[in-house]
Amino acid sequence: MKKEIYLAGGCFWGMEKLYSMLNGVIEVKSGYVNGYNDNKPTYEEVCYKMTGFKEAVHIRYDSEIISLERLLFVFFSVINPTTPSRQGVDKGYQYQAGIYYVDEESKNIIQKIIDIEKTIYTPFSVEFEEMKNYYDAEDYHQKYLEKNPNGYCHINPTRMSILANYNILPEEYIKPAVQILKIKL
Repeated sequence: MKKEIYLAGGCFWGMEKLYSMLNGVIEVKSGYVNGYNDNKPTYEEVCYKMTGFKEAVHIRYDSEIISLERLLFVFFSVINPTTPSRQGVDKGYQYQAGIYYVDEESKNIIQKIIDIEKTIYTPFSVEFEEMKNYYDAEDYHQKYLEKNPNGYCHINPTRMSILANYNILPEEYIKPAVQILKIKL
């Protein structure tokens, strides 16, 4: 069954490459999500003007091969959910981490995962909203790290490989016991 999700995890180049490596992902496009207006922004506008758009990836996936839970596990493995408007050395509103859903089923799954993640991270600064508008980024941003293997990425390439080959079952993504959380915190 084909589904979609929009994830903002800092610079979209690394997120695009990482998600394109996952079995079950059909297509990943870099773009801009949830801005203040319905006009397609340019990269320069997103970076230097207050458009409200975040750099994001639009992921189309086969839910019979890869679960939304796994996609979110990977997401939370490569972002810092405690810092607003920043990932790695990238700083600015366009780098705000966020999860943007398109249907109620996805919304409910995402809420479950966010509730778990909030028990681990304080403060928690990941946006969680319905996808309102999205535009593909310019062609030179698409598959950027594939075309520029030495290009900048805030996600370690070794980590990408490990996550691409790691498998998690949705039923294994459970909230840790309160006693365990107290020990870890």
